[in-house]
Amino acid sequence: MDNLSLNVSLLRRRVPNLTSAAKSIGLRPATVSNLCTGKIPLGRAEVRTLVALATLAQCSVDELILKGETVEMIETKIKSLDLFAPIVKGGTVGLVARPGMGQLVVLGEIFFRLKKQGFSTILLKPEASHPELEDIIDYVDIVVDSIDKALDQILMLDKNKEIIFTADRSNVLTGDMYKLQENLQDANIQNITTFLLDLKGEAVDDDLPYGPLETVWQFDADLAARHRFPAVNPIYSTSSVLEGAHLDQNHLFIQQRGQKLLRRYRELRSLVNVRGLDAIPSSELETYRRGERLEAYLTQPFYVAEAYTGKKGESVDLKDTLNDVRKILDGAVDSQDLKALDYIGAL
Repeated sequence: MDNLSLNVSLLRRRVPNLTSAAKSIGLRPATVSNLCTGKIPLGRAEVRTLVALATLAQCSVDELILKGETVEMIETKIKSLDLFAPIVKGGTVGLVARPGMGQLVVLGEIFFRLKKQGFSTILLKPEASHPELEDIIDYVDIVVDSIDKALDQILMLDKNKEIIFTADRSNVLTGDMYKLQENLQDANIQNITTFLLDLKGEAVDDDLPYGPLETVWQFDADLAARHRFPAVNPIYSTSSVLEGAHLDQNHLFIQQRGQKLLRRYRELRSLVNVRGLDAIPSSELETYRRGERLEAYLTQPFYVAEAYTGKKGESVDLKDTLNDVRKILDGAVDSQDLKALDYIGAL
């Protein structure tokens, strides 16, 4: 069963309003979302859930399940993203954040880095005025103001060119995104990786704010308030790349160990904030210290923010991130000063 995955692109095309559709037939939207991103392996899904999804998509269960399909990740060299929620090449990434959590800075950094890898970047501006978008437009190749213009620009590009397409949630709610995806499917264009953001910050309150996704980046208010950027929650962010069939087992093992440590660290940190460090049992102090160090290590200077932070941008290969995180988990940096791990590249 390890080589099975959900046909998210088909589900996205066939069931635009998946949240309400899922609820109407007794499915929990969170369960559907976790199946799409791979947080719940398909082998653990109930048969009735798969049958219900196939019914919604008006397809057979066989069509809904991809067998032996490989999922390729796009390496950004941003430590926290590559480790906990990698981008699926050709998939859709949903950014879930309220204003002020740094989602546009992350998006601008992604544009900057992937352009260097040869990707073309296209931004569909929403109808409403959003001056904050001006901060990232410098890193975009093509800016359009309608779905039809977006399609025209995509069709004009070299068919072998990898494309990053970005739109606001408002374009999902109007159905424009589904119209575009259908047209691209008809044109047999599959080299597009889509980013969906929510400039109003309403996606946080919805179980499936964008419909089915391959990757979810859940931004964290606590990390943002403490200036731990990128403020992407390492526990609730996820990707279908993390399914065992697609991910290198060493990556999966380190990712799961890192999540387990950070989950317990967050619990202990809540206790420390109320009652002080002495409230932690001595047996848990090592966990707390290592959690502090891993959280600090996962901060990273961005190229697009150099003028504001005064720190040179850093890129870290995935193999180096995995090696560094393993060292932190194993205690190799227990004696290192905590501040020395803030906003660095590799160890």
